[in-house]
Amino acid sequence: MVKAIIFDLDDTLLDDKRSIQEAMRATCEQAAKKYDIDPEALEEKVRDIARERYMAYETYAFAKKIGINPFEGLWGTFDDPGEGFRALRNIAPEYQLRVWKEALEGLGIKDADLAQELAKAFPEHRKNVPYVYADTYTVLDELKDHYALYMLTNGAPSLQRTKLALSPRLEKYFTRVFISGDFGIGKPDPSIFKYVLDSIGITSDDAIMVGDNLNTDILGANRVGMRNVWINRNGLEEADVLPTYEIKNLTELIPLMNSISKGQACADV
Repeated sequence: MVKAIIFDLDDTLLDDKRSIQEAMRATCEQAAKKYDIDPEALEEKVRDIARERYMAYETYAFAKKIGINPFEGLWGTFDDPGEGFRALRNIAPEYQLRVWKEALEGLGIKDADLAQELAKAFPEHRKNVPYVYADTYTVLDELKDHYALYMLTNGAPSLQRTKLALSPRLEKYFTRVFISGDFGIGKPDPSIFKYVLDSIGITSDDAIMVGDNLNTDILGANRVGMRNVWINRNGLEEADVLPTYEIKNLTELIPLMNSISKGQACADV
């Protein structure tokens, strides 16, 4: 019997990709006011260089284990305890400046002051554009009286807490928020799923995981025998990871949970 629904955060409840895209656009347009450049071309350079440089740092293994992506690295401060976060905190300013500096240079612009300006501007633009999916609150309102709601998100606690603070209504729906950086390893490692279940005091049969990422949310849930729901907003074809259920948006979760609930009731008769 499903007693608890465990939600992912980024690109499940929050439209993080849209927030990053709009912050990128605003920052690149800021550069275009000073130089005759195509903001979209600059954004493409930033994205490519961010991925490349992020993987080159010795902190990459830790960031990957926790589930921190290159674009979070462009605005995170990583004010979190532990040696891994201390290392990320130390390299973050250099990484952020280097990405914007090299992206500008890729378009023929050598301007260290502008690179510094953009590196500082991007985090502010990102904080100014928090987006919650249009159906998030409606769905949570419908579910909160029938299930215990929990959140399991990958990332640095400081950054994930900042995202929640930017959309303060959201966290109130959840009995508890679990963040991989607090635990020490992220999804899809089965240990964090087991930790969440043990902390709640339920078994994998009592919970269902809802997320957008096959390789973290769904794979991890599969590894502990937990039913799961893949939100496939972009109409992607399934890969090697098979979800228990698939929906196109959060709104479809309501009839799905009703169906699951009715099935359980019939089974108990």
